[in-house]
Amino acid sequence: MRLFDRNQMAMTAVVRYPLRSSMLLVAIAIGVAAVLVLTSLGEGARLYVTNQFNSLGTHLLFVMPGKNEVGGLGGMAGSLGGSPRPFTLADVRALGRSPYIDTTTPMVMGGANINYQGLERDIGVLGTTHTMQRLFEYEMESGRFLPELDLDNASPVCVIGDTIARELFGNAEPVGKWVRMGDRRVRVVGALAQGGQSGGHDLDEAVFVPIAFAMQMYNRESVMRMMVEVTSDEAMVKAKKDVQDIIRARHFGHDDITIMDQGTILNTFNKIFLVLTSTLGGIAAISLAVAGTLIMNVMLVAVSQRTAEIGLLKALGARRSQIIGLFLTEAIMLSLLGAIVGVLVGYAAIEFLRYVYPLVDFQAPDWAVVAAVLTAVASGLLFGIMPARHAADLDPVEALAGN
Repeated sequence: MRLFDRNQMAMTAVVRYPLRSSMLLVAIAIGVAAVLVLTSLGEGARLYVTNQFNSLGTHLLFVMPGKNEVGGLGGMAGSLGGSPRPFTLADVRALGRSPYIDTTTPMVMGGANINYQGLERDIGVLGTTHTMQRLFEYEMESGRFLPELDLDNASPVCVIGDTIARELFGNAEPVGKWVRMGDRRVRVVGALAQGGQSGGHDLDEAVFVPIAFAMQMYNRESVMRMMVEVTSDEAMVKAKKDVQDIIRARHFGHDDITIMDQGTILNTFNKIFLVLTSTLGGIAAISLAVAGTLIMNVMLVAVSQRTAEIGLLKALGARRSQIIGLFLTEAIMLSLLGAIVGVLVGYAAIEFLRYVYPLVDFQAPDWAVVAAVLTAVASGLLFGIMPARHAADLDPVEALAGN
C-alpha cells in the first residue's frame, strides 16, 4: 500500500462518516482555540503592563517603605502603612533637594463616597501633587489638573474622571461645582478626558485631590509611596544612592526602604505573567487530552464499523503495519484539520476581545500556537494507536464474515 493510497483511503473514510469526523474536529478545535484564547489573556495583560510602564519613560524610580532584599514587589506590603518608619512630607521635601532628582510625587490612596445634589456613588481617591500629570501626561476635558501647591496645603479641590463627571453632572460643565466627598465639601477644578487605564489607575473612575487633603481625610501622617523622576538616565545610579542616603539619614541610620526602577518592575511582572500564561495554557491543554480520549473511543467505533473493509484489505495482502498506518493517518488527519480550525477560531476570538477591549493588545504567543497544534497532532497519534492495533489484529476471515 503506497503512501498516496493510504492518505487517499484515510481521507475517504473522513468524508464517508461526517458525523464522526465532525465530532472529532469540534473537540480538537475547541481545545486548540482554548489554548490560544487563554494564553492571549495572559500575554495581553503582560503587554498592557509593559506599555504602561514604558509610557512613563526610563528615568523613574519607585520608592516604598519596607525593605525587600530581592527587589521584587514584596516591598509594596510596607506601602500600606505597616512600616515602623513610614514616609512623611518632610521626606518628600528632602528628596526634592537632591541635584539628581527633578520631581518627587507622593501618593495616598483610599475610598470615599462622592455626592452632588442627591446623586452619589463610591469612588477611589488618589491624593498626590500637580507633578502626577507631568509623569502620566493626563489629558483634560475641561479645567486643569491639581494646582501647584505647597505639600502642606490641604486645599479642598479635586479633579474627576470622565465617568464620574457624566454620572454626577450629565452634560453640564463640572468645573467650579462643589461636591461632597465623605464629610468634606470639595470644588471641582478639572475633569479628565476619557482615557481608560494609566499607571494602574482607571482614569474614568478616578478622583485626584491634593496630598495634604487626602492625608487629613484619611487621618494619616504618612504617604504610601513615592515616584521619583530622575534628571536623566545617566543620573539614575547617583539618584538611587541619594535616595538611600537621604532616607537613611532621616530614619536614624535604618536602611528600610525599597527602591525599584522600571527595569526591575518589568522583569518581575514578566516572570509573573509568564507563569500565569503558561498555567492558563496548561489548563486549556487539558481539553486536548480529553479530546484525545474521544479520538480513541470514536476510532474504536470506526474499527467496528469497518471490519469488512479491514478484512478485505488483509485478504488482499495488506500487512499489519499498513493497517496500523491507515488508521493512524486518519487520526492524525482529523487532529490536524481540527487544529487548523481551532487556530482560526482562536484568532477570531482574540480579534473579538481586541474589539471589546481596545486598550489591551491580546495576542497568542507563537509558542502557544505551535504547542497547541503539536499537542493536538500528538494526541491524535497517541490515542489512535490502540484502535489502530485493534484493527490490525482482526482475523481477516472473521472480519469478512462480519463477526
